[in-house]
Amino acid sequence: MSHILDTKGLICPEPIMLLHKMVRQIQGGERIEILATDPATTRDIPNFCRHLGHSLESQEVLDDGSYRYVLTKKLA
Repeated sequence: MSHILDTKGLICPEPIMLLHKMVRQIQGGERIEILATDPATTRDIPNFCRHLGHSLESQEVLDDGSYRYVLTKKLA
């Protein structure tokens, strides 16, 4: 199952707070696609995954300058 978290227009720490909340609500192995405009997410989301053991499957800058990440929640 895949989930979308749109944090466009929000600035640190809101995108990470919302991501943390969504990760707690989903099952291990499920994916979250995160959309963001805050440049701090290029540092914060990889750090979030590294510290908590989730997999950052992809990280890219879209044509409009926003950011897209795909994260897979670790299995319990």
